[in-house]
Amino acid sequence: MAKKNAFYAQSGGVTAVINASAAGVIETARKRKDKIGKVYAGRNGILGALTEDLIDTSKESTAAIAGLRSTPSGAFGSCRYKLKSLEANRREYERLIEVFKAHNIGYFFYNGGGDSADTCYKISQLAEQSGYPIQAIHIPKTVDNDLPITDCCPGFGSVAKYVAVSTLEASLDVRSMCKTSTKVFILEVMGRHAGWIAAAGGLVVDHKIPVVILFPEVVFNEQKFIAAVDAKVKKFGYCTVVVSEGSHYEDGRFLAEQGTRDAFGHVQLGGAAPVVAAMIKEHLGYKFHWAVADYLQRSARHIASKTDVKQAYELGKAGVELALKGRNAVMPTIVRLSDSPYHYKIGVAELKDVANVEKFMPANFISKDGFGITERCKRYLTPLVQGEDYPAFKDGLPEYVTLKNVGVAKKLKAFKLL
Repeated sequence: MAKKNAFYAQSGGVTAVINASAAGVIETARKRKDKIGKVYAGRNGILGALTEDLIDTSKESTAAIAGLRSTPSGAFGSCRYKLKSLEANRREYERLIEVFKAHNIGYFFYNGGGDSADTCYKISQLAEQSGYPIQAIHIPKTVDNDLPITDCCPGFGSVAKYVAVSTLEASLDVRSMCKTSTKVFILEVMGRHAGWIAAAGGLVVDHKIPVVILFPEVVFNEQKFIAAVDAKVKKFGYCTVVVSEGSHYEDGRFLAEQGTRDAFGHVQLGGAAPVVAAMIKEHLGYKFHWAVADYLQRSARHIASKTDVKQAYELGKAGVELALKGRNAVMPTIVRLSDSPYHYKIGVAELKDVANVEKFMPANFISKDGFGITERCKRYLTPLVQGEDYPAFKDGLPEYVTLKNVGVAKKLKAFKLL
């Protein structure tokens, strides 16, 4: 069979380790030049494929690609652009096939979360219908840790580590000042429907830190929440609250709802921390401070989890290996074998079982009062935040790679995005 080129793209919110997956894909493909020609990357994710704005990764040095492993965010640019169903917008899918044909692309590696898995699956279906063979492989990525089947998702372990460390350090600050100053610190973290990131704040309890966690999986009850915070302050002198952006009332309204939607059609969130702070002020009168981790949590490569970096690279590598074995419409996964010592293996899931499915916190991971985590949850989380994989530093700052991102000559007519 004649060699085919590969296409790789990054999708959705980027992470501290998504580039490690990119390195896994590109380095593995370079070792199999007998099967794979060039690896093209989409500039700004799937938009790069639709607009035929491709990047030739062969123009990058071996050292630059290796440097991706320790560089945060998306080296090729990402996007929030969800392709609709084949029936609703066939022209975009047909455009992708047209671009793939024009550039002899036979492998499609899409690095993202649930919406990306759905897009990848649809492309595999259309490729089959059109008679143009494309092996579509989804490389998992999401800080929310909400993809099904895989034990964990690359990006999550590093965010969990950042949130746990930040919760610990900020709590020690408050503890120092609580006698005459701030008594409650509120940290808002990501997590629209799943509370995995918020759960990481519970890892500090072994440091005798009083924490109240608000999960999307637990309906928010203002009266119970205020009582929990008050009890912690009266016992310890202070309290830290970790609130997921997806925390919501019984009727489904988010605490942080802004009345707008993002490019995927999701309700735009942001602002749960000040809402919670206002409640504490109104009912308890305690002095407080709040912060929103926002982009800081997902871009903090300087304190990335070593486990997370390793798994991100391995899943990128595994994606290429699956393609070379002839697999299609699949996603490499992490299969946990034991908690302590921590062991896992690389597995595989069918995209039909991954697309449009979210994984939530199990009930037995959340304490009975709904404001903390159980020992079982701690056993799950602890290996994922283990180890440090510091980037090289120069003059006090991390040395991160910026690629040349040389474009590929276009062969087709311009395509207008609707």
